[in-house]
Amino acid sequence: MSREGHKAGNACMFYVYLLKSLTIDNWVYVGSCDDLRKRFQKHNAGEVVSTKARKPYRLIYYEAYRDKTEARKREIELKKSWSKKQELLKRLENSLK
Repeated sequence: MSREGHKAGNACMFYVYLLKSLTIDNWVYVGSCDDLRKRFQKHNAGEVVSTKARKPYRLIYYEAYRDKTEARKREIELKKSWSKKQELLKRLENSLK
């Protein structure tokens, strides 16, 4: 991630996102970045080591933050807390069908 973040108008934005594998049922990846479109393309191109074996992906959710530290905290929360991730996925369940 760059220090500046993606510019949305005059504000720099940082993103926390969830990707769902289209090849492996129920496999969801949580990540963060400063340019969501570019990062999503890298995931689907197999350029990200941690996700290349499970590509392609569908972006199922994202949150935008103005502060990189807050975005990273949320990413870590979702990665470390199974219940927080499951709670979010449950909220998204109907839209993922």
